[in-house]
Amino acid sequence: MKILDALPERVSIYEVSPRDGLQNEAAQVATHAKVRLIEALVRSGLRRIEVTSFVSPKWVPQMADADQVAHMATPPEDVRFSALVPNGRGLERARAANLGEVAVFLSASGTHNLKNVNKTVEQTLRAFDRVIEPAVAAGVRVRGYVSTVWGCPYEGEVATSESLRLAKTLLARGCYQVSLGDTIGVGTPLQTRAILDVMLAEIPAEKLAMHMHDTRGTALANVLVGLSMGITTFDAAVGGLGGCPYAPGAAGNLATEDLVYCLQGMGIETGVDLEQLWQAGQVAEALVGRKLPGKVHVAGVRSLAH
Repeated sequence: MKILDALPERVSIYEVSPRDGLQNEAAQVATHAKVRLIEALVRSGLRRIEVTSFVSPKWVPQMADADQVAHMATPPEDVRFSALVPNGRGLERARAANLGEVAVFLSASGTHNLKNVNKTVEQTLRAFDRVIEPAVAAGVRVRGYVSTVWGCPYEGEVATSESLRLAKTLLARGCYQVSLGDTIGVGTPLQTRAILDVMLAEIPAEKLAMHMHDTRGTALANVLVGLSMGITTFDAAVGGLGGCPYAPGAAGNLATEDLVYCLQGMGIETGVDLEQLWQAGQVAEALVGRKLPGKVHVAGVRSLAH
């Protein structure tokens, strides 16, 4: 069976390390260090960066300084910063910080959604009444996340029909794009093709993104399937930072430097400078105090990636 049918000329990378990458860190990361990471990511050429999450610090202590981070990190004119918001109060905080984009999130698995946000899926959709439509009316772009599309740590297999229903609902309500998440990193290439076959039959490719975790080392393989099927937006976190507190055993996100290296090696434009991205990875390692799993290092990058 042929996997790679066609490849796009350019891909957009949605960087999530300041939010999704740091939210599961046990030791509190200083606000100024988070801002330093964001600035390093901007220098690398990344143009879409999720900088924080306006959630309750009771549930996600690492995001307790969301207001300060959002005010201190000022995007250049050609860069868009966004933040995760769970409810109307989160939207108010994001607007007070002058963010032009927010993101809403829910799970295709009812059990994971309940553990993650303490609401059923339908209760979560109702809570979005105070986020999606008000944000769009105020000129704020809204992105959606549907998690556990490839599998749930509590329920196992998740029906793609439910993921499709939720993605279509978010788009119909005003989200400009929905990111499909392999929250626990169980996806395989043929499974990815089967999921995207269902999704793309009813949703244009430009309305979808992929958010892959690399628990079993298959994130890039799944990205290649998405590329061949017309997906051109991929979420990633520098250094492979990340993990979900309500997905036991899940490893970090797909490392941005690994993704960029792979794409550039196939002649696909990303707008990202790999050496500057490696420097951002060094910043990330310094602020979390450990070696991160991103594999691409600066020595020999230019000769290998072009």
